[in-house]
Formats: sequence, structure tokens, C-alpha cells
Amino acid sequence: MNRLKEKYLKEVTPALMKSLGLVNVMQVPRIEKVVINIGLGEALDNPKALDAATNDLMMITGQKPIITKARKSIANFKLREGRAIGCKVTLRGERMWAFLDRLLNIALPRVRDFRGVSRDAFDGRGSYTLGLREQLIFPEIEYDKIDKIRGMEITVVTSASSDDQAALLLEMLGMPFRKG
Repeated sequence: MNRLKEKYLKEVTPALMKSLGLVNVMQVPRIEKVVINIGLGEALDNPKALDAATNDLMMITGQKPIITKARKSIANFKLREGRAIGCKVTLRGERMWAFLDRLLNIALPRVRDFRGVSRDAFDGRGSYTLGLREQLIFPEIEYDKIDKIRGMEITVVTSASSDDQAALLLEMLGMPFRKG
């Protein structure tokens, strides 16, 4: 079993029950899924960029990404409905725990000038979105083999009913929130 999942079950769950005043173990907020998304505006001019981003995402997550398509046309961006403009992966179960463990303990500390992640990125329903500027912070990506530095969004979806509960859950799991 994964270290982070074990920590969640043995330490975080009892602590959350106590601090939130919950009676039933099933009421404790848990992480449901993690969605990693790379948006590629340049895919309109350069179709090969999509392949490179897909390969990067596959190496980071160990799962094949799906290609996301534009939902509507926007003339200013020269965008037509149905054009491929990104890729995303939804992780659940063991892969989700393994990815979160690598993100919190290996990748985030490798970010330059890292002072913690923002507390303001909760959506009001208990999900947290984190933006990364480059894919190089993951050890699976080799510096020489990338064609371009790309950012990505990582959304952690929790079963928490409020942002405060979700923040408490993520903090207990080791999310390095900014102080102050």
C-alpha cells in the first residue's frame, strides 16, 4: 500500500474525525480523484505539440491521456469547434495516491523559489486546483528530451463539503500551503 494512503488511513482520518467532530468514519473527507490537464493553444498551428504533451503526461502519470477538444468556436483565437486543444488524465485509486505522493514529496520541492502553494485556489465545493509552470519538476521527464516547457493544472477533487474541510485534509496529507 502507498505511503500517503497509509498515512491518510492511520493518522489523518482519526485526526479529522476528532477536529471536525464527526461520528461516522464515512463522513470524513477523502480525495476522490486527481485530474491533470495540459491546455495547448499552440496545437492549432503545431499538431506535433499535442503528441509531445501527451507523451509527457503519460510519463508523469503512467496512464494514457485523452485529447480534449474545443467545445465552441472563438474567432479571436482562430479556434473552431471540435479542434484538439489539450490533453488530460483522471487518476483514481492507487495511481492517484502514487501521483500525489510524488507531487508532494518530490515535485513541489523542486520548484524554483518555492514558498508554498496558495490557499486561495479552492473552488467553494472542496476541490483544489494547482497550476504548475513547467513539467520538468517531475523526475520522470528528462530535460534533453522535451521540445518545449509546458505548464499544467492539477485539480484535487475531495468529498469535503467546504473549502475549510478540504484545506484541513490536504494540509494533514502534507500539502505545503504558504504561511501567512
